[in-house]
Amino acid sequence: MPQHSHAPSRICPNCSGFASVVIATGVRRRDGSRATVPVTCPTCHGAGTIARPLATTAKAA
Repeated sequence: MPQHSHAPSRICPNCSGFASVVIATGVRRRDGSRATVPVTCPTCHGAGTIARPLATTAKAA
């Protein structure tokens, strides 16, 4: 049975595919849990991949 080959993914060079993260602020709430801030990549808007023209012209960090 033939194997399907998928198109190579175009990972965002700005976030390396980790498009959405939650950052702990270091502040603790009264119940002992930590306050967090959700952040998404401004380049790929939280998708983790970008369009082909942007992938070829973007600089890798």
